[in-house]
Amino acid sequence: MRGELRRKFEAKIKEVKSMPFVKWVGGKRNLLDYILPNFPNEYNHYYESFIGGGAVFFSIPNKPENTTISDNNFELIIAYKVIQKEPQPLIKLLKTHQKNHSKDYYNKIRSQEPSDQVEMAARLIYLNKTCYNGLYRVNKQGKFNVPMGSYKNPNIMQEDNILACHEALKNTKLLYKDFDEIEPKKNDFIYCDPPYHPTSENSFTSYTKQNFTETDHVRLRDYLMKLVKNGVYIMLSNSNTKFIRDLYNSDKFHKEIVYAPRLVSCKPDSREHVEELLITNYPINIS
Repeated sequence: MRGELRRKFEAKIKEVKSMPFVKWVGGKRNLLDYILPNFPNEYNHYYESFIGGGAVFFSIPNKPENTTISDNNFELIIAYKVIQKEPQPLIKLLKTHQKNHSKDYYNKIRSQEPSDQVEMAARLIYLNKTCYNGLYRVNKQGKFNVPMGSYKNPNIMQEDNILACHEALKNTKLLYKDFDEIEPKKNDFIYCDPPYHPTSENSFTSYTKQNFTETDHVRLRDYLMKLVKNGVYIMLSNSNTKFIRDLYNSDKFHKEIVYAPRLVSCKPDSREHVEELLITNYPINIS
């Protein structure tokens, strides 16, 4: 009887489509219709650096068994690992956070530095769901410093989605590494979604205590050029700025303009379509 219930439970999880379990500035949900159809037709191992909220990863149909995702945000990778290995203790703790949520409780949790991985993951998700604009920002000491948002009923505990993400992560390798420590081989495919090159002084790049600078963008270009020479398929998202266009001004790269809705003022309903770039080393079709 217990085995039958377990099978029904697992079947229910598989029916739920996984979605990002955190909100992430610059997430790619609005560009999936451009990105997914332009994956290479065939490739061996799939890599995704700068995983962030994982909008692309969680949306890949028929996800390949050989998959590696990575980021240099330590707490974020811990959250992925906890969802992969220990979803039930995480769900239990998130229920506690949801029950106790208040401004004082938020400030208390924000000031903590847990060493237990489940507590660390629950803290990250709780703060992400309740902070101002879902913004993940740290100071130079690596301390999360975003004030609480004004949500009336924040959706802190998404049990079905956590279980669906657990299922999606089952055969995935998770790495806490900088992008240039990842080593795809010939006929592998890597998608990179770094913090975008700023289009204004207000652009956001503080996902970790080290901002992603123009020097880092050059380092990323050099890394991708090396992969291209080694026969790796690459896809990169970035802002459509002169700096990025010039950086990838090589016949090794194809650059296509895509349009993403972005908030352009303090009003949530004030949005316009902003030009972004998809850069690959193989032809793609943007229609």
